[in-house]
Amino acid sequence: MTESLPAIALEAKIEPHQDAMRLDLAAAELFPAYSRSRIQTWIKSGELQLNGASAGVRHKVAPGDRICLQAVPEPDLAWQAEDLAVEFVYRDESIAVINKPAGLVTHPGAGNWSGTLANGLLHHIPSLAAVPRAGIVHRLDKDTSGLLVIGLDLAAHQSLVQQLQARTVSRQYVAFTIGHPGSRGTIDKPLGRHPRQRQKMAVRREGGKQAITHFETQEYLDGVARVTLKLETGRTHQIRVHMADLGYPLLGDPLYGGRLRKNLGVHIDAVRRFGRQALHAEALSLQHPATGEIHEWHIPLPDDMRALLEHLRQ
Repeated sequence: MTESLPAIALEAKIEPHQDAMRLDLAAAELFPAYSRSRIQTWIKSGELQLNGASAGVRHKVAPGDRICLQAVPEPDLAWQAEDLAVEFVYRDESIAVINKPAGLVTHPGAGNWSGTLANGLLHHIPSLAAVPRAGIVHRLDKDTSGLLVIGLDLAAHQSLVQQLQARTVSRQYVAFTIGHPGSRGTIDKPLGRHPRQRQKMAVRREGGKQAITHFETQEYLDGVARVTLKLETGRTHQIRVHMADLGYPLLGDPLYGGRLRKNLGVHIDAVRRFGRQALHAEALSLQHPATGEIHEWHIPLPDDMRALLEHLRQ
């Protein structure tokens, strides 16, 4: 039998871009470790309150409103454990850092209810059944590779969620862009769901969520640049949309890359064989939930990106 879980105690303040948003939608955005259906359950039970009082799921919030969540979670038994390979870069009693390969979905969802990283984690660490989303606090797109941190118990999970909300988790990526975006820069453009193509995100001046990406070019190649990027926020497809909006989409990106450009010249065939967006989460830094010490991890480029880089340099 699964042990009862420690109580959740979280607070957050409604941000300006959430003005007039429904309470359940705003809370799900502020507490991303929990599903909207679970958030709605807590609102209805009074475990999630607005400004110290119960409110309806559809209640409209305003900037500065305070959300308080005090609840006892139930084990998430919907996801099944599967014997899948998982590469642990680091693991102790509180956290694990994973090197996710390209092609692996982070957690189950529509069209991918099995064969995900979460399914594999539940096999290797069965106790994660008692932690929301099998301990996963942030995600990488299916075809993005690199580092992810997992909270192995509820306390560690909550700490990591709070660090992400406070923007104290440092996440650095390396990408290959089509064209040369300049030596460095910051992109501060809100993102939201594309108004017509629902599988895509887009820059949305009205109704979008704040998204900030810093980039620095490390190497100029023939029609391509090797760029490092750091996130302040973690919106869906953030790097991919921001760089495409700037006019320098990621090499191989099937959603935002557009047609392969003629200035790629002899590289076009190599990019087609590469077959995914050239994006890799290479570095991660955070405060350890148990010790308070700052930990950092780095992971080299995967084989496919390293081979592509060598080709581009030639």
